[in-house]
Amino acid sequence: MEQSANQIVVRGSLLELPRLSHENHGKQFFRFLLEVPRLSGAVDTLPVIARQELLEQLDLSGGSRILVRGQVRSYNSHAGQGPRLLIFIFAEAMETCEGEPQNEVTLTGTICKAPVYRRTPLGREICDVMLAVPRAYRRSDYLPCILWGRLAQEISRLKVGDSISLTGRLQSRLYRKVTPEGEEQRTAYEISALTAAST
Repeated sequence: MEQSANQIVVRGSLLELPRLSHENHGKQFFRFLLEVPRLSGAVDTLPVIARQELLEQLDLSGGSRILVRGQVRSYNSHAGQGPRLLIFIFAEAMETCEGEPQNEVTLTGTICKAPVYRRTPLGREICDVMLAVPRAYRRSDYLPCILWGRLAQEISRLKVGDSISLTGRLQSRLYRKVTPEGEEQRTAYEISALTAAST
């Protein structure tokens, strides 16, 4: 069987009870947040969307953490001030378990915006890349990725239309956005790459 171009496995703790997200073709989908600690001590708070049947099959006696297997998806929301790209985990399988936190992503996609290479004030090299990752029914997910150091140098030389495969983790980051109503705190999601190569 051909390996999916988009896979994520996360193991973390439930931050809130699932609540109804939307209905599609008569099926109900629920949204919840999963807290996944990093080795550094920082905690990623990741949104998960799961079908009602998956939640109903979840045996909560299996352990204190939830293991989710699925895909990283994107959705263009037009609610509020202008379009926003929303990133979430679409759950395909879930189970409760014990074990260390886990956050592993594997993606293969096409660069759809010119890579942006920069340095932090402390001199660390960073490259931002937007990947178009194919999905079923001739759709794509648009996923922001961030690369560091030597990887940042290598990927920054690629062009729109080039294909890359990467592994890494899905991370959350708080930022402040100035809106007509004032400043508000928002959460951005991106894939922080550990390995990357053109394909």
